[in-house]
Amino acid sequence: MEYVRIYEMPACKMAVSQCGMFGDGKLEVFNEWFNSLPQTMFPRNFLWYDKTQGGLVWYYMCDDITIVPEEFKVIDFPGGLYAVAADEDQKDNTNALNAIHDFIEKKGCFEEDKTREYLGNVITSQSVGEAMGYNQMDYYVPIKIKK
Repeated sequence: MEYVRIYEMPACKMAVSQCGMFGDGKLEVFNEWFNSLPQTMFPRNFLWYDKTQGGLVWYYMCDDITIVPEEFKVIDFPGGLYAVAADEDQKDNTNALNAIHDFIEKKGCFEEDKTREYLGNVITSQSVGEAMGYNQMDYYVPIKIKK
């Protein structure tokens, strides 16, 4: 059984948080905004670490009716292929990332796309996270088809 899946994210508009860390208020403001929006079957928010700025950045995938507050910019996100695996949120994600890299190597038809950032999103609802005592997180590694 394969534990890694390939996901093709479409090109889209993404609302973008300020770069920050949890506790400094920047991410909390963004979190409060997107959690006020109607929930969809799959999370539409993605977190990534910006090495240049030294903090986390949060994206929210917008649609034509999403009203984005002026304090957040909106970017054109290129989309692309990602290899994805789930693990516990806020824990060492080495096993998930190793599984993804092993999958990429084993398949032989993909390679990591180092021009894009790793992404992550929490896939459990608040009630499920409370029931389990932790959240699950999907880890996205950008890939491309070998030519």
